[in-house]
Amino acid sequence: MTITAPTTTAPAVAPRSLIRTGIPATVLAAAATSMVAAAGNAAGISLDIDGSPIPVTGFAVLTAVFSLVGLALAAVLNRRARTPRRTFVRTTVALTALSVVPDIIVDAAPSTKALLALTHLVAATIVIPALARRLAA
Repeated sequence: MTITAPTTTAPAVAPRSLIRTGIPATVLAAAATSMVAAAGNAAGISLDIDGSPIPVTGFAVLTAVFSLVGLALAAVLNRRARTPRRTFVRTTVALTALSVVPDIIVDAAPSTKALLALTHLVAATIVIPALARRLAA
């Protein structure tokens, strides 16, 4: 006699719930990264990479774009993964770590590199937990 464990997937949450959480988190993260960049610049940290300045609004735009990518990832994992929350958190933490690599190798001052990496961590700290809370465990 063989006993097999049932394979079930966690019930998916309504996509609307993810959107209602993801959009405000995206807006908040975009604003936060812009403020961090502006504050760093006001404190004397250059926003120049390879001799070209990054506009403060560029931080908001890229944060919004990649936060929306994270929202799409959450929606896909919500429907496809057995453990959407755990899969989402592990995936996005790994992606956040990878996103810092270009900041480290770019031709910029060390303080600029640190500021760039900080903005990635600020955005991730806002968006990842907000979306993860909406996903089934």
